[in-house]
Amino acid sequence: MKNINLFILVMILLSINYVSAQKVITLEESKQFALQNNTESKNSKLEVDASRQIKNSAFTYYFPNISAGGFMFEAQKSLMEMETPGGNLPVYDGNPANLATATQFAYFPGGTMELLKKGTIGYINVMQPIFAGGRIINGNKLASLGEEASELKGKMTQNEILQKTEEQYWQIVSLEEKHITIEKYEALLNRLLIQVEDAFKSGLVMKNDLLKVKLKLSEVLLNKSKLENGTKLATMAFCQHIGIPYDSTLVLRDELAIGELPQSLLIDNTDALKNRNEYSLLELSVRAEELKTNMKLGEYLPQAGIGVNGMYMKFDEGKGRTLGMVFGTVSIPISNWWGGSHELEERSIKEEIAENNFKNNSELLVLQMEKAWQDLTDSYKQYLLSEESKVQAEENYKVNNDSYKNGLITTSDLLEAQALLQQTEDQLIDAKANYIVKKTTYLQVTGR
Repeated sequence: MKNINLFILVMILLSINYVSAQKVITLEESKQFALQNNTESKNSKLEVDASRQIKNSAFTYYFPNISAGGFMFEAQKSLMEMETPGGNLPVYDGNPANLATATQFAYFPGGTMELLKKGTIGYINVMQPIFAGGRIINGNKLASLGEEASELKGKMTQNEILQKTEEQYWQIVSLEEKHITIEKYEALLNRLLIQVEDAFKSGLVMKNDLLKVKLKLSEVLLNKSKLENGTKLATMAFCQHIGIPYDSTLVLRDELAIGELPQSLLIDNTDALKNRNEYSLLELSVRAEELKTNMKLGEYLPQAGIGVNGMYMKFDEGKGRTLGMVFGTVSIPISNWWGGSHELEERSIKEEIAENNFKNNSELLVLQMEKAWQDLTDSYKQYLLSEESKVQAEENYKVNNDSYKNGLITTSDLLEAQALLQQTEDQLIDAKANYIVKKTTYLQVTGR
């Protein structure tokens, strides 16, 4: 008796240690891990940062454009040469009247003067755009739209990640519940095997009945092994998706439970449409095409600006000189209007295409919401039918089990009733998981 109590105590302690060693995770914790660690989630955040940098870059075009440069040179030969011929120069005695008829002369020898053999030039130029056809303003608006679009795409990516997280989470939960079901089925078969073996030894049943039970038990053990392998692979994929190391002791805390009715989730599709990130993204695409048209128009409008220029020059052995000037520029693209009119017409066509896509895709979003609602209601009906089928299968098994004990039916009939019970239990698990996933999908496509 003492040995038995000691054994029970050891088993309880081992169970406590095993439970404490398990890693338990909830659905909400899984979602947080996925948003933090999933590669697609990280990349979507980087895309938003990249679009924000583009917006910041576009803003700099409001400020002056400053450029500076310079160069030094030393040529093998002078770039310019100036030759001076020699000759006699009249000597000037101070009286201008005698200069033309001078009688005394001084000899001036000829020579060659070399220029620009070496030099240094430096400059700085500051140009402030005054009017650029609206391209700077529209470019900044377009960059802001790009940042907003990236944020919407990031939200869409997050929704997809969360939906996939829920699908994988409930898949594992359903597999674990099926594991419990198949163990119950295995226990039923083991008890039946003991009964049939005793009956066979007593000569009450044929060996064929014993073989049928053993065959069914072998089939169940094979399915159990497949189920365990499938659960392991699903758990590994789930861990990879949410970005945590795979842990064979991982336990998902949430259970498959049907709460509210589908009718409590129903929302008008027209109202829900405006909550969709996809709808907002379609609106941005139309506005972006309009801004692109305005930017194209700006290429054919006059451009004006003012600037300041400073320059330092030093050549050969001369002194350095510093120069400065203020200037203004105006550019009017006249000949470009010939081809520009066709490009503007192209832009007008693309705006119309964007409007058509907006209308068409908005209608498709409404259809998507309607289909999601129908899938939700169908999955709930399937859940109710599966629950009813399970109740009937349980009653059927109870009747067949009593009949078998009373010798009214064969072993095959009882095996069939057991198999039907397990099948309906698995179908109910699938129906629950499917309904929960469909509910998540419906909430997502309605912007909730």
